[in-house]
Amino acid sequence: MRKLIVWNLMTLDGYFEGKSPWDLTYHQLAWGEELRAYSLEICRQADLLVFGRKTYEGMAAHWVDATEELEIKEYMNSIAKIVVSRTLTHADWNNTRVVRDIVGELTALKAQPGKDIFVFGSAELADTLLKAGLVDEMRLCIVPVVLGGGNPHFKPAETPRVFTLLETRPLKTGGVVLRYAPAPSAS
Repeated sequence: MRKLIVWNLMTLDGYFEGKSPWDLTYHQLAWGEELRAYSLEICRQADLLVFGRKTYEGMAAHWVDATEELEIKEYMNSIAKIVVSRTLTHADWNNTRVVRDIVGELTALKAQPGKDIFVFGSAELADTLLKAGLVDEMRLCIVPVVLGGGNPHFKPAETPRVFTLLETRPLKTGGVVLRYAPAPSAS
C-alpha cells in the first residue's frame, strides 16, 4: 500500500507562508546542500504529487521556467500531479489532472501499487486529509525564524491531534527536518 506524506517548511511559530500569499522568503534560511539532497531523496521516493489550487498555481508558475535547481525542475515538470480544486476545469502544467473528490481519489490511489504520494505545501488540503485519516506521515522542516504572522500550517481542530516522532534530522543551516506519523485515534 502506498503512503500519503505531507511535506512542508514551517516557521518556529507555525506558519508555512508569510503575511501575504506565496511569501516563502524564509525558506532561504533553511535551504542548503542538505535540504537540497533531502528534496532529491523525496523525488526518488514519490511518483505522484498532490497540490491544493493555490499551491499548484505557485508551483507551476515557478517550476515551468525555473533557472535554478535544474534537477529538481526536471522532476517537478515530469512527475504525475493532481491539483485539487472546485473552480479549475483543466490544468496546464505537464502531467497534471484536476480532481474534486480528493478523499475518494486518494483512498483509491493509496490501495494501488506504486511509490509514495506526496502533498507539497497546501495546508488546507493537508488539514482535510488529516481529518479524513488518509495521512500516513507528516514531514516538516522547521525553519529557525519567527514571522509573527502569516498562514498557519495547522488549522484549528475540534480535538487534539497526536503524532508519533519517527525521525529528526538537524541541518547545518539551523533547520530541523521532523518526520511524524499520526497516532491512531483513541475513539
